[in-house]
Amino acid sequence: MTRHIVARTSEIPAGGNKVFGLEGRDIVVFHVNGEFFALLNRCPHEGAPLEKAACVARLTSPEPGIYQRDRVGEMLRCPWHGWEFDIRNGQSWFDPTRFRIRSYPVAVESGAELQKGPYVAETFPVQIEDDYVIVEV
Repeated sequence: MTRHIVARTSEIPAGGNKVFGLEGRDIVVFHVNGEFFALLNRCPHEGAPLEKAACVARLTSPEPGIYQRDRVGEMLRCPWHGWEFDIRNGQSWFDPTRFRIRSYPVAVESGAELQKGPYVAETFPVQIEDDYVIVEV
C-alpha cells in the first residue's frame, strides 16, 4: 500500500469530512470523536456519495420499547436510501455478510516525523507546526 499525505488535521473539522482523489478513487476522510476514518466515497447500494452521509449513533433495543444509543457519530447513514455502515470498518449494519464499504488505514503523524526518510540530502532548519492525516491506499 502507498501512503498519501492528504491534509493537515486542522483542515478536517471535528464532525466533518473531506474527499480526496487517490489512485483513481474518491476517498472520504471523516473526523469523528477525535479520530480519523477513511472510506471509499461510494455506497455499495446505488453509489451515493458518502461525503453527504449522516454520522449517527448506533441504536439497539434489548426489548420492545427500550432503546439504547451508543457509538455516537460512528454509524454512517447513506444519504439516498438510509443504509447504515460502521465508520470504523465499513461493515454493513443491516446485512453484514453481503455488504460493506471499503475502508482504508489512517494515521495521524506530526510534520516533524514526516520529514524523516530513507534519503540523505542537504538540509535546512524547518519548523513544523501541524499534524497531518495520512491514508494508505
